[in-house]
Amino acid sequence: MESVYEEAFAHELGLRGLQVERQKAVPVVYKGKLLNAELRIDLLVDDCVVVECKATTAYNAVFEAQTLTYLRLLDLKLGMVVNFGERYVKNGIRRVVNGL
Repeated sequence: MESVYEEAFAHELGLRGLQVERQKAVPVVYKGKLLNAELRIDLLVDDCVVVECKATTAYNAVFEAQTLTYLRLLDLKLGMVVNFGERYVKNGIRRVVNGL
């Protein structure tokens, strides 16, 4: 279900004039070595906000840690986790910041 919500959310953001990249690859460098494994973020909005889409009734703080990792790798400041599994989506939005 997450991929459906992700695509619909990206479409909505695009309709509002925002630039959205889906499943953006994030390179991982470990001790100066570029690893073959790469991470993928769900959405990158206007090259400055990372959005992770979830669809679960059991929220886990690891979602915020994952988003913070993406922010650090991309040297960005703001991210959010949107959990579409909540009864009301507005209750499933968590802000994640890097160094603010």
